[in-house]
Parts: sequence; C-alpha cells; structure tokens
Amino acid sequence: MLGPRAMTQNLSLQPIMNSQITSLKESSTLAIHQRVKELKGQGQNVVHFGFGQSPFAVPDNIQQALREASHQKEYLPTLGLRELREAFCSFQKELYGYDFHPDTVLVGPGSKELIFQALFVLEGPLLIPAPSWVSYGPQAHIRGKTVHTILTKKANNYKLTPEELEQSCLHLLVNRQKILILNSPNNPTGTVYTDSELAALAEVCRQHGIIVISDEIYSLTNFSGRPHRGFAHHYPEGTITTGGLSKGHSAGGYRLGILAAPLNFKSVIKALTAMVSETYSAVSAPTQYAAIAAYSLDPKMMSYIEQCTHIHRATGHYLHRRFQQMGLDCIQPEGAFYLFPDFEPFLPQLRKLHLDDSPSLCRHLLDKYAVATLPASDFYFLPEFPACRVATVDYDGPAVHRAALSAPQLDDSFVEAHCPRLKEGADRIEHFIRSELKK
Repeated sequence: MLGPRAMTQNLSLQPIMNSQITSLKESSTLAIHQRVKELKGQGQNVVHFGFGQSPFAVPDNIQQALREASHQKEYLPTLGLRELREAFCSFQKELYGYDFHPDTVLVGPGSKELIFQALFVLEGPLLIPAPSWVSYGPQAHIRGKTVHTILTKKANNYKLTPEELEQSCLHLLVNRQKILILNSPNNPTGTVYTDSELAALAEVCRQHGIIVISDEIYSLTNFSGRPHRGFAHHYPEGTITTGGLSKGHSAGGYRLGILAAPLNFKSVIKALTAMVSETYSAVSAPTQYAAIAAYSLDPKMMSYIEQCTHIHRATGHYLHRRFQQMGLDCIQPEGAFYLFPDFEPFLPQLRKLHLDDSPSLCRHLLDKYAVATLPASDFYFLPEFPACRVATVDYDGPAVHRAALSAPQLDDSFVEAHCPRLKEGADRIEHFIRSELKK
C-alpha cells in the first residue's frame, strides 16, 4: 500500500502530450458560444452574433422518425445504414442532379468529423481560401499537414478565383497531390459561387490534380435565386462532397453528416471505412433511421425548409442594410446565415483607440457593448484586417416561423418586430460607431 508521500509524488506526475494537439486552441465558434452562456448566466444581456446554429425546430417528420426508431440498438454497418445512403443519393439526384452511388457514401457523426477523417487519409498540402470556416486549418494541423491559405479579395466577394488558385499551385512548387476545400454557401461571408465560377475553378483543379472537398452543409439554405450547384457537377472525378442535418434540417445536435465520393475514389472509402472501424464504429442507430426521413423529399418538410430559408434571407438582408447604413463594408449574403462586415472605413479612428485588429475589435464589442462576434483572424485573415463574422440567428426560431406564415412580406419591419435581438445588436454596433468612431 502506498504511503502519503508516495501518493503525493504520484499526484505531481505530468503527462507528456502530443504537441500537435497541445498547440491547438478550442474551436472559436464553440468557445464564443460557451462564453456567451457564461455571461448570460451572470445576468448580462448579450446579443449573440457569434454562433451559427439554426434556431428552427427539427422538421416534424424527422422528430417522429426518431421517436419510432428509439428501440433500434444494433451496431449498423461502418459505412452507414444502406437505406439511408440510398435515400441520400436519391435526394441529391432529385434536388441537385448529382450521381452519387451508395457504395461510396459514408455516414458519420457530423460533416465536421467526416472532413477531418478525409483530411487524415488523403496525402498532400491543404489549400484554404480565406475567409473560410474556422476548423479546416486546425484539423489539417492535427494531421501535420502543410496548410496554404489563399487570401481572397473583397472586390470578388471573397470568392476564390482561378488565377488565385493557379498562383497558389505554382507557389507550392510541388507536383504531388494537393487538396482544396471549398464551402458554398459560405461561412463566414454568405457568398454562393455561380456555376461559371465553379467551372473555371474546376479546370485549374483538373490541370493540377487537386482533390476537392466540397463542403455543402449549407446547400439547403441557398437564397441566391440560383439553383444550388456544387463542385461535383464540374469535376466529378476529383470531388468529395460533404453535407448533413445540422443547417438546412436544423438538427445540429443530431450529429449526422454524410460524405459522398466518386466511384473512382473507392480506395478513399476503403481507407475511411478502416478508420471508422477503429474510431467511432458507426453513428447512433436511432439517428440514422431518423435521417432516412430527412432525405425523403417529404413535401411538407421541404416546404418547411424553404420557409426557414426565406427567413434566413430576410434576416441576412436586414443586417446587411443596417451595416451598409452605418458605413461598414459588407457584401450582401446569398446563403447560409452569416455576414462578414469590415470596419476598414474607420481604420484611422480604430488605430487611435488601439482597436485596429480584429481580435481587439471583437473583444471591445463584447466587453463594452455586449455583442458577441468572431474576429476575421479566426477565418485565416491577418489580425490587422478589422472585420468580424456575424451570425444572424439570435431569435426564437419556432415563434418567428409561425409569424412568417401569416406575414404579408418578410421585410425589415417584420425582422425588427419578430427578431428584436438582431435589431438590438445592430443598434449597439451603430452606437459604437457613432459614439467612438464618428465623434
């Protein structure tokens, strides 16, 4: 039996850890969400522009399917339930014209995990257009990959151009395989690539043998007025497409994502299957059975998703107009539920206040005005670029949806009446500009 001294010595033992992991910080999107919860728990009235979670209820048919599947307890195939993979392929074919095959479709615990798994099995450096979602780079870092960010331009609505992609490939000076990750509709900007823009990028990818991970988690929240088109339309032989239930189906907590690869990528699916078998084994059985309903093209569900997307459009356009009126630079969103306003027009004033980098600016907005945002630096911009990401979902989704059903139009007055937190947040940012930047 150990004595008190031996026990004390054991308690002082410090484990040696993987440096690839210890150098990471917590995902900024999750960190800001927890920080806002803490502040609200302390009684602070924080406007939450920091976290992108759909506020709407999960469609009724999916909830019912989950209840009915609660008895399902068997381990499912590593690739995922066959019926679910078939339903997903039919759904994607009907809506977007994709020709996916169930044998090269993989079900995972969220598209985030599936992107990580894909980056783990694929060799080569990762190309990330800036701005892009916060987790792509850290995931590649865990794998020890070289990450090359491609700074996009505001003049191009922060969309990657073929010239920028070509230059990046030449700059890397490697003939080996490269990976490009592209997200449309985009987080954090709300931009949606056009068909011609994707076709032009596909030609560069084909010339350089680039594997594309097309993150289409926001495909159902496209309000550009153009049909959703993904990279696989133009580059089917080299594109891995990911999606899931978290955004369009408002079921983030279900943690179900799907990855679809071309038939010529069977070796990738084989490797991923092996990875899955040694890690999470399979996604929750009840959730997979419920997800069949999500990919059923049920008319009532599809109408509900469309109505929610109309609300995303109204809230995004409302905040865009408010930011423009304040004097901020901000492109109009065409999908998802984000905006990317920048304070460059006020850069001289920001410098005087020592707020001329995005982390300081966002801290100031939270500490003094109780508005939670995320800095542009979290999305691969240099800190000196004074911009932030704003999520447009701080409202009671079910209540707003009910109001929208009888509203003559979803205009600014509707948003201000039914999404008062969005108006309050915009008012606070405007107060900051008027009281500190324009005085």
